[in-house]
Amino acid sequence: MANLDRIVRFSKPSLVLLLVALAGVVWAQQQVPIPSINLGIGGESDKDQMSTSLKILGLLTVLSLAPAILILTTAFTRIVIVLSFVRTALGTQSIPPNQVIIGLSLFLSFFVMGPTYQKINTEAIQPYMAAENPISFEVAVDRAEAPLREFMLKNTYEKDLKMLLDMRGEKVESREDVPIMTLIPAFVISELKTAFVIGFYIFLPFVVIDLIVAGLLMGMGMMMMPPVVVSLPAKLLVFVLADGWSVLVKALLAGYVT
Repeated sequence: MANLDRIVRFSKPSLVLLLVALAGVVWAQQQVPIPSINLGIGGESDKDQMSTSLKILGLLTVLSLAPAILILTTAFTRIVIVLSFVRTALGTQSIPPNQVIIGLSLFLSFFVMGPTYQKINTEAIQPYMAAENPISFEVAVDRAEAPLREFMLKNTYEKDLKMLLDMRGEKVESREDVPIMTLIPAFVISELKTAFVIGFYIFLPFVVIDLIVAGLLMGMGMMMMPPVVVSLPAKLLVFVLADGWSVLVKALLAGYVT
């Protein structure tokens, strides 16, 4: 029960990402009995069952936050924004669909985070789940946090870290001493900044195509024809001939330091 109490109270995002979703669930299934239905009133047994039920409810609540934490501590944010910019720049409305963009972003995020998650699995999860001489929960959390922290630090701008540290009046000796609750928003801000810079460069060639098409239609006296009718096929042709998806994905993956 002591370990389950720590899981419910623990607030570090790495716990949600790495151990609550995996080790915590397995441990709970093995160690915590499912409370039986008892319609009686009073007694220590009823209190114990109610306490166990509340702990399981708290654990499920923490697990429900895992998707949000996963999005904010991985490469997902930058990738999904850039892919959305591409769709908007092309002017293809809902093509590719949102499901395709989100799915591709998710698997590309797993591709980028592969080495980091491999370290976490080797250094934290497997030793914690070992049948013989397992490490303690606190040690597993510390080991799991280190690779994730290293990834975020490598891909966070110094300016963003300094801004958040100054706002809270925190002083640190090195980047490795930055609190995790300060590091995560700094990382997200850096990802948003990088994604918008990439989006600007993505828009430039398509805006040029729109201007050229609009100028040609004006010169031909076809002012009543919407430029998008002609510019959309032209943009698609240029994007396909340039092998746009492969070039874009390669640039996104190469932009991360793991």
